Amino acid sequence: QERTQKGLGSGVIISADGVVVTNNHVVKDAQKVRVTLADKRSFEAKVLGTDPKSDLAVLKLKGARGLTPLAIGDSARLRLGDIVLAVGNPFGIGQTVTMGIVSAKGRGNVGIVDYEDFIQTDAAINPGNSGGALVNLRGELVGINTAILSRSGGYQGIGFAIPTNLARPIVKALRTKGKVVRGYVGVMIQEVSAEMAKALRLPHTRGVLISDVVRGG
Repeated sequence: QERTQKGLGSGVIISADGVVVTNNHVVKDAQKVRVTLADKRSFEAKVLGTDPKSDLAVLKLKGARGLTPLAIGDSARLRLGDIVLAVGNPFGIGQTVTMGIVSAKGRGNVGIVDYEDFIQTDAAINPGNSGGALVNLRGELVGINTAILSRSGGYQGIGFAIPTNLARPIVKALRTKGKVVRGYVGVMIQEVSAEMAKALRLPHTRGVLISDVVRGG
């Protein structure tokens, strides 16, 4: 017997004609996407493009017009301790807002996606919040909620959001071209540990170590 599998996630409206930003893993392999707004209106959505390397996707709501987009803020202006709000649909119970602070910035090497520069927050983020908005107290979008670190599968105080300054050019490329094309330097790099700096007689651990060069790169 053929079974239909359904999934839930969240998204952010960024244009009056219904362009929505969400996570790639929310719509990955979906044959049909439907978006329900806070006022209960429902729209079928077309996937304009996805970028698995950053876990972002852009949708277009069919027939939508006159929507109120969320203003996009400058994530670089965030400071540790700033209050932020996470908006989404946790566990499918309905639109929910939680409050927390910016716990850290520039989180990488988490092992979630290829390109990581996460905002870490202790605002409650749970399954279903993926793709939802992280906003500052001015009501501006500063991040797209994307993942949690949890041993139980639920909120444990460590959530990650993709900063708007990382998402902005990716979203633009997905809207216009349906894909993201990135440059490639052709070198392999690694962080400089204290042990590595001592072995190489480096004066500090800043920067990166070029460990390999790709032939022709």
